Amino acid sequence: MRLLKLIPDDTHIPFVKWRHIAVSLSVVVVIASTVLLFTRGLNFGIDFTGGILIEISTDGPADIAELRSDLGGLGLGEIQIQEFGQADDVLIRVQAPEDGDERASQRIVDTIRAELGDRAVEYRRVEVVGPQVSGELVQDGILAVVISVVLMLIYIWFRFEWQFALGSVISLVHDVMATIGIFCILQLEFSLASIAALLTIVGYSMNDTVIVYDRIRENLRKYKKMDLGELLDLSINQTLSRTVMTSGTTLLALAALFIFGGAVLRDFTFAMIFGIFIGTYSSIFVGAPVLLAIGVTRDSSGAAEKGSKEKTAGA
Repeated sequence: MRLLKLIPDDTHIPFVKWRHIAVSLSVVVVIASTVLLFTRGLNFGIDFTGGILIEISTDGPADIAELRSDLGGLGLGEIQIQEFGQADDVLIRVQAPEDGDERASQRIVDTIRAELGDRAVEYRRVEVVGPQVSGELVQDGILAVVISVVLMLIYIWFRFEWQFALGSVISLVHDVMATIGIFCILQLEFSLASIAALLTIVGYSMNDTVIVYDRIRENLRKYKKMDLGELLDLSINQTLSRTVMTSGTTLLALAALFIFGGAVLRDFTFAMIFGIFIGTYSSIFVGAPVLLAIGVTRDSSGAAEKGSKEKTAGA
């Protein structure tokens, strides 16, 4: 069992000592991600832009140049054709009709099928998303992320105190913005699956932060005269082994999904992998230093201490 222990139980890493560097780096990341969001923008998928998506598999390596020439001359508007995973997998994107008419979209699909009729082609996926539906999906996706962060704020406020709630929300916003920034830099496709990845990252990061905060609260009651910086270092080190093991096992599963899951899941899985890293980082280098900056005191755990005494009396 000792061979599986990646982090010793009695580590004494001075995390708080590095807080100025870590916080400065986090501020730069959040600002850069915000600037990229409004300048470079996200590479929205068909879920958010509307249009027609056709995934095909050809008999042998696909001739992308020939497909672009043949389909580009059909007069269907903007058409994007690219390899999708293997050399014989092709993704065809067609601009949605301006009026959003479903029959017009179906005619476009039929036209493409007719043009590809003489080739040995297997149709793996055909999706049609209208402009109105895509607009609603954008609003719902943003609303889902905002509501999740607000509910996390309320949960932490009731479970701990407002200082902890503020620290956790700052960590969550940091994680979401950093993940959005990586989408902007790499121009990964941002779809409904990406929203699911963001929500999963929010939940994972919150779980990690709550574990660290719970230990901080326990130590606030246990060590009445210990310097707050030392207490934060102690708490983080005490939970470090669990944090690394949880992140490590999750990353193993995501790595297998990234390698063997195919191109359809690659962007989603990459976002999850990045989110696990950034969520683990923020729970250590963002959430805890915020408590130090705010000036959390032993009184902040008074409610929790009361609850603990009541449990003891009941037992």
